[in-house]
Amino acid sequence: MSKGYYAWMVFLGGCSYGILSTIVKVAYEHGISVAEVCGAQGRFGMLLLWSVAWRWKKATLGWRRTMGLILSGSVIGCTTIFYYKSLETLPASLAIIFLFQFVWIGCGLEWIFFHRRPDRQKIVALGLLLIGSLFATGVQLEQSSLVFTPGMLWGFLAALTYSLLLLISGTVGRDVSPIFKSALMSVGASGMIFIFFPPMFLTDVSTLIALCPYGILLGAFGIALPPLFFSLGIPHVGTGLGSILTASELPVAILLACFVLGEQLVFGQWLGIGLILGGILLGNSQRR
Repeated sequence: MSKGYYAWMVFLGGCSYGILSTIVKVAYEHGISVAEVCGAQGRFGMLLLWSVAWRWKKATLGWRRTMGLILSGSVIGCTTIFYYKSLETLPASLAIIFLFQFVWIGCGLEWIFFHRRPDRQKIVALGLLLIGSLFATGVQLEQSSLVFTPGMLWGFLAALTYSLLLLISGTVGRDVSPIFKSALMSVGASGMIFIFFPPMFLTDVSTLIALCPYGILLGAFGIALPPLFFSLGIPHVGTGLGSILTASELPVAILLACFVLGEQLVFGQWLGIGLILGGILLGNSQRR
């Protein structure tokens, strides 16, 4: 397949993550707690993947490789936990700025582990993405917001684990079927979430029924689709370019907040979205 196809896979993986924030906000408005949101995301995502993967498996993996893929999936759970923890104390616009730092962390990890130094074109693309993120979220850096808080630490940790997910997707289990690899990783993701947020909702039938619509959507776009898209695309485009392509997360999150939640967008935010999309195109133009 063409490399453009693999780039689109990574781009769609980022878009999938961008859908989550709108679903979570709607769930909060209906009285769903953070623990229930995280738990439902992990459980339903794992069920969705395994409903398909059990038919897809072609060869038996050794227990070491199986456990390696399961443990690799724990970074997905960590990203979910850290980001939702940052949202407890930070405004959404500021929390997503810290999460968005994965765009340069991913390029840094590629430089450290694979000795692929970002070229001038990629550095300019990163600059456009970071500047665009400030405009797109409408964040205003006041003196009080410059004081480091635990919420900022959670947000930065989410960016770090998200970058690790991109790195792992391109290096671990490259010869394993992407759907089966994603299913194994979903076990690690769910396990990590359940350690922090025990799935108490499983003992309450009415709560479980109320969580189903949100859990299915969050599981699909937060646990099932992103690792599948990343496993397909990142081995072919690399972690650095993958980080740039997954910047699609932010424009999707903002546009959905506008059209679904009714939030108003000012000119600066539209400008920021344009800069982010321009940065993605610039970062991918040489490969195209």
